[in-house]
Amino acid sequence: MPLSTVAALQIGALPEGKAQTLAQILSYEHEILRSGAQLVVMPEALLGGYPKGESFGTQLGYRLPEGREAFARYFANAIDVPGVETQALAGLSARTGASLVIGVIERSASTLYCTVLYFEPNGGLVAKHRKLMPTGTERLIWGTGDGSTLPVIDTAVGRIGGAVCWENMMPLLRTAMYAKGVDVWCAPTVDEREMWQVSMRHVAHEGRCFVVSACQVQASPAALGVQVANWPSDRALIAGGSVIIGPMGDVLAGPLVGEVGLLTAQINTEDLVRARYDYDVVGHYARPDVFELVVDERAKPGVRTLTE
Repeated sequence: MPLSTVAALQIGALPEGKAQTLAQILSYEHEILRSGAQLVVMPEALLGGYPKGESFGTQLGYRLPEGREAFARYFANAIDVPGVETQALAGLSARTGASLVIGVIERSASTLYCTVLYFEPNGGLVAKHRKLMPTGTERLIWGTGDGSTLPVIDTAVGRIGGAVCWENMMPLLRTAMYAKGVDVWCAPTVDEREMWQVSMRHVAHEGRCFVVSACQVQASPAALGVQVANWPSDRALIAGGSVIIGPMGDVLAGPLVGEVGLLTAQINTEDLVRARYDYDVVGHYARPDVFELVVDERAKPGVRTLTE
C-alpha cells in the first residue's frame, strides 16, 4: 500500500529577520525525523515575512518617503534564489529525507515576488512557483509571476503542486494544475479565516486530491512591537489554521489554531482512484467539446535581446 506521512509546519516569520526565521525552521529537523514526514509544507512568505498591516506609506496618487524606507527594509529581508537560505533548506531536505515546500519573498533584480520553493532530498532546489496574482495591496510590493513557474514534482508521496493563498480561488489555475495530475495539493497561506478551511476542503473535493495547507501563526502586533492601525491588542496578527484534507473533502488533521507545531497525517494515494471513480474533473467529468483551457507556460521577461 502506498502509505506516506505528510505534514504542515505552522510557524511564523520572526521580527528579528530572515536569519532567525531560517534558524527556527532548521530547529524542527529532529521533529520532522521523528514524525517520519516525507513531505513538509510551510507557510506563505515565511522567509522574508508577510507585512500584515503595513501601508508602505502609500495613498492613491502619492507615496511618502518613509514608505520607500519601509520597502527598502523589506527588500533587504527578502532572499535570493538560489542563495544561502536555499542551500540551508536543501540540506534540511537531504538530512530528513523529506520533500519541502516553503513560501518565501524572492528578490530578483529590484523586484520582489511571493514565491514557493520546492526541495527534494536528492535534488535540492528543484522548482519554484511565483504567485500569479498578488491580492489587494500586495500588488504594491510584489511582482506577478508568469506561466513558466507552474511546476508539478514527482516525489515519494506522489505528484505535488499547488497554489499560494488566494491563488487557490482562481478556477482556471486550479484546472491547469489538476490537468498536470496533482496527487497532493500544497497551499502555503497567511489566510486564517474559517472560510479558508472551506476553500481547502473544496479544492480537495473538486480536484480529488490530498491538500496540505500551512498557515503562518503570529502573535499580536503589540507583542511583536508592530504598529497596526485599529488592531485589537489581544488579537493575534495571524492565528494559523493549518490543515490536511483527504480527496473527498474530509479533514484528516487540524486545523491547528493559535500555536506553532508540526501537523501530520498519513495518506494513501490509492484512495485517489477511488475518489475519482465518479468525478475526475479533468477526465471523464470534463466537456472538451464545450470548454477548452489554453495555458501559456512561456516565460515573459520584460526585456528580450535578439542577437540574430
